[in-house]
Amino acid sequence: MNSEKLLIVGCGDLGQRLARRLQTTGMAVTGLRRHPPAEPSPGLVWYAGDARDPACLDGLLGQGFDDILITLTPDERSDAGYERGYIEPCQQLLAALARTGQRPRRLLFVSSTSVYAQDKGEWVDEDSPALPVNFNGRRLLEAEQLLMASGQAVTRVRFSGIYGPGRTRLLEQLRSGRARVTDVFTNRIHAEDCAGFLAHLIAMGRAGQPLADLYLASDSAPVSSRTLMGWLAQTLGLPKPAEDPNHNPGSAHRRCSNRRMLDTGYCLQYPDYRAGYGALLASC
Repeated sequence: MNSEKLLIVGCGDLGQRLARRLQTTGMAVTGLRRHPPAEPSPGLVWYAGDARDPACLDGLLGQGFDDILITLTPDERSDAGYERGYIEPCQQLLAALARTGQRPRRLLFVSSTSVYAQDKGEWVDEDSPALPVNFNGRRLLEAEQLLMASGQAVTRVRFSGIYGPGRTRLLEQLRSGRARVTDVFTNRIHAEDCAGFLAHLIAMGRAGQPLADLYLASDSAPVSSRTLMGWLAQTLGLPKPAEDPNHNPGSAHRRCSNRRMLDTGYCLQYPDYRAGYGALLASC
């Protein structure tokens, strides 16, 4: 019996973490990336190419993938960068699937909680309106809508702020003395839980279990910037960071509910910032 195949479009850190987790499942994983790393990646076969190139996609999709994970990164933080990084690859992938007559079991799309605009400390979930005000959220929502209108089976996963090895911006700000705090809620999820939840969804699909078309993925402890940074500073033996005098009190001030994610049976490896950042600090 041939092993099932997963294609990861835009295979970066999360894709590589996912591939490592899938090594024991019998699933063959291909990672599409413009410039794959020179060193081997566990559980992963690299395919060098551009997700916006029709010829590349046609040739690749001829392998016949059971699932496709779309996890993209813009080449610059601008509206044009997000259009190139998200909209154009999704358009080209959908066109290539139509040309080649491919209907994977599921397209999984990595999105972000930046599609929400709630800013009064309220809870948001999958049923909350997504009305983004910034270009990044607008482009991500546009990409989601393209996929949902395609007729393919699609599941979107909106991750909150991802942290973990290689994603240590807050720690660097604290150590340099540049950190500033507010009472605004921050929502986070460890990179290993991002990969773990994606692996969980793929396993559910392979087992014939129903998947929702949208999951909000975050840890179980939304926390204020003041509390998080204060705890990190204390743990590191650093001075408490100063107040941010220029912060807009309403900016991204919301709490993300992970109830639907947990209802799938997924157990967070790092359920709160203490567990996640504690493990990260121990490894640094």
